[in-house]
Amino acid sequence: MTEQPQPPNQPPAPDAYAHLPGPPQPSYNTPSQGPNPYAQPQPPTTPMGQPGYAFPPQSGAPRRPGTPPGRRRTTAVAAAAVAGVLVLGVGGYALLAGGGEKDPATPVAQSSPPADPKASGDPDKGDGSGNGSQAAEDFNAGRKQGEDKVLWLKTVKIDGPGRGVATQGQWVVGDTVVKRLWNNLTAYGAGDGKEQWTLAFPTPICSVTPQTTADAKTVVLYKESGAEGALCNRMRMVDLKTGKEGWSKEIPDEGFTDIMTSPTLGMTGDTVAVSRGSAASAFKISTGDKLFASGGSAEGCQPGAYTVRDNRMIAISRCLEKGGKGEVSGADPVTGKKTWTYQLPDGFKVANVYSLDPVVLDLVNKAKNERAIVVLGPDGKHSATVKGEGKFANECDPESSDSLEVCRITVVDGGTLYMPTATDTGRANEIVAFDLGTGKAKWRTPAGDGRTLTPIRMENGQLIAYRSAEKDAKDKGGEVVAIPAAGGTPTALLRNPSGIAAPIESAFYYPQIDYAGGRLYLSVTYLRAQDKDEKLLMVFGK
Repeated sequence: MTEQPQPPNQPPAPDAYAHLPGPPQPSYNTPSQGPNPYAQPQPPTTPMGQPGYAFPPQSGAPRRPGTPPGRRRTTAVAAAAVAGVLVLGVGGYALLAGGGEKDPATPVAQSSPPADPKASGDPDKGDGSGNGSQAAEDFNAGRKQGEDKVLWLKTVKIDGPGRGVATQGQWVVGDTVVKRLWNNLTAYGAGDGKEQWTLAFPTPICSVTPQTTADAKTVVLYKESGAEGALCNRMRMVDLKTGKEGWSKEIPDEGFTDIMTSPTLGMTGDTVAVSRGSAASAFKISTGDKLFASGGSAEGCQPGAYTVRDNRMIAISRCLEKGGKGEVSGADPVTGKKTWTYQLPDGFKVANVYSLDPVVLDLVNKAKNERAIVVLGPDGKHSATVKGEGKFANECDPESSDSLEVCRITVVDGGTLYMPTATDTGRANEIVAFDLGTGKAKWRTPAGDGRTLTPIRMENGQLIAYRSAEKDAKDKGGEVVAIPAAGGTPTALLRNPSGIAAPIESAFYYPQIDYAGGRLYLSVTYLRAQDKDEKLLMVFGK
């Protein structure tokens, strides 16, 4: 985004996010920075296929042919009334609108009053122990007027296996933030990073869920042993307020189809579901008692995954008697009984789940290079297909390509799907709002300045999103912004500091993001674990 030059002796103009530049900053005698010591490698990802994805026509509706996008731009093509055409790209896929539909209007930036000025370069001193508060540097050196602060940075040094270790798992609980790290959970004070408690597991943690009960309890999966290839079949309930463990148990084998491959977790009410692609089971969070399971029969449609949230559950099944054809069904979270059924088109499987109210599914047919996002009504019937221009992000879970938890980088609220477009290196993305009644795009908000926007949640009729630090500059930190549900100019809620902190913040690839109590939490989901210092968790606030 380019600012227009100002006439002499005139105040600077705000940019598109209503920011006013601060006054000239004094020199901090900070040496020029070389390679970022906190840079994190991008975790391994699973390729989604080759370009050329199109949803098959339904009910005999014709599909008009489309043209795959070129290397530098995406070309719109016509689509049938119920058939959205999608084209996969690197790191995402494109939804191509039909019928010559015009792009929704892009919000026009307007000015707003700047935040209260803060003193530049006000240091946050920690204890220097590496136990949460990192005080070796003044991360707020170079902070400009109107910018907020780095509260603390947690780094770790692990000598782990050659492939590195997964660290996905972050929960904000009251005035603490709990982070998973290999074979333990550790809670830090939200304001100062001081360690509050640590709970060690006997073997590496292998699966967690961002969900908790109302009283901050969650369930964690860990391996049966420390041996290479050990099964991820041990389960433990943890109180995230105190760090105390509850019940522990082994996940029972559900029959010959149960091979315990990459199990994932989901919670709602007093039910925790354990899904592993070939079988699935559910247990009571309060006691660990088994509620129901699938996978012990070669007959009928066997759920391999349950997706749960907000007292809703769907089962994703493979029908062995129908040549492996899939179906999605509503399920009771306590009994597992079906309440409705949606038959997937031939050759399609569920790649991601974007919402359970309404049910919004990302479907893929890899054999035919076809993909679509469909919306289901309360009775399980197909009601709309999402259509729009752009290449859209699909990295819902960088730790496991088989996870079918509700996607963490999309938000659904009030009949609207908020979805980020994919990004190319150094290029900006945007958030697109889709009407789930019609499947059409309503509005777009660009990140600008080579940045990315990631939805976090809805709050008070606004979409809360994280706008990342600029990748190619050392003087622009990230932000938390609020975007009106009807679209419009984003308002900055938190402005992360420029200077030393910005390149560290920009090196968080696919971070876990939480915004609570006026603080932004960014943590990594993967570590090299090569006995060298690596960043783990960075916290920003007022």
